Amino acid sequence: MQKNKKKINKKIILIIIAVLLILQIGWIAFSGMQWGWGPFAKLHDIKMSKLPGNDEKYALNQTEENVHDELQGKKIIFLGSSVTYGASAKGVSFADYIGKRNQAEVVKEAVSGTTLVDNGANSYISRLKKIKEAQADLFICQLSTNDASQKKELGMIGESKELDSFDTETVSGAIEYIICYAKETWDCPVMFYTNPRYDSAEYEEMVQLLLQIQKKWGIGVIDLWNDAEFNELTDEECSLYMADKIHPTQAGYLEWWTPYMEEKMEEYLADQKSK
Repeated sequence: MQKNKKKINKKIILIIIAVLLILQIGWIAFSGMQWGWGPFAKLHDIKMSKLPGNDEKYALNQTEENVHDELQGKKIIFLGSSVTYGASAKGVSFADYIGKRNQAEVVKEAVSGTTLVDNGANSYISRLKKIKEAQADLFICQLSTNDASQKKELGMIGESKELDSFDTETVSGAIEYIICYAKETWDCPVMFYTNPRYDSAEYEEMVQLLLQIQKKWGIGVIDLWNDAEFNELTDEECSLYMADKIHPTQAGYLEWWTPYMEEKMEEYLADQKSK
C-alpha cells in the first residue's frame, strides 16, 4: 500500500514538472513571437514584416537626409531595450533614422526585454559598462517599460552624486547610476526619453520619478508620456504607427517619433551650449 502511494506521488510530481515545463516553453514562444527575442524571434520578424507600417518605403535605406545643425556629424550613444532597438520595426528605430538623417554616428546598445534595474548581464547597467566609445557628444537612455511590467522597486532619490552610492537594484538608483556613469565617462549632455501613453500605472510612476531626478541632475528629458498633442493619434495613424501598445513600426519611428525627438535633442544641446 505504501509503495503504491509513493508511486502515485511520484507520478503527480512528474506531471506537475511536465506541466510547468510546457508552460515555460509556451511563455518563451509567446514572448519571442510577441517581442522579438529568443529562439522564436524569427517568427516575430516575419509577422512584423507584413505590417503596413513596415512597408519597404519606410526602410532606412529609403530615408533622405534632413540635417539639424546641432545633430549633424555628432556621435550619439543610445542605451535601451526593445523600443530603442526597434523590435517591431525589423530592428530599425528612431536612433537609426536620426543617424541617417543627420549624418551622425550612432551607437545603439539595445537588447529587448531588459531593465534599468541591475539584475544580470543584459541589464542596462551591465551593458553600459561594456560600451567602449572613448568620446560622445550626447548620451540618451530609454526609460524602460520592462521595469514597470516586471514591477521593479522604485526606490528613493539619493542625496549623493557619487557613483558607488546608488542602489542599482531599484529603478531610482539605476537611473542615477546611469546618469552619473555617463557624465563621468563621456563628459557629455545626458538625456532620457519616455514612452508615449499606454495603460500602466507603474510606468506613470516611473515617469514622475524621472522628472524628479531631472531636477537633481539637470538632464534632458524627452517626455513623450505627458505630451498630450504627441499622443493624439487618429485610429488610422495608430494602426500604421504602432505594432502594439508599446512598440512602433518603422512608419511610427520615421514619421511620428523621429522629428519630435530631433527637435527636443537639438533644443537641449543648444541650451547646454549656451551655458
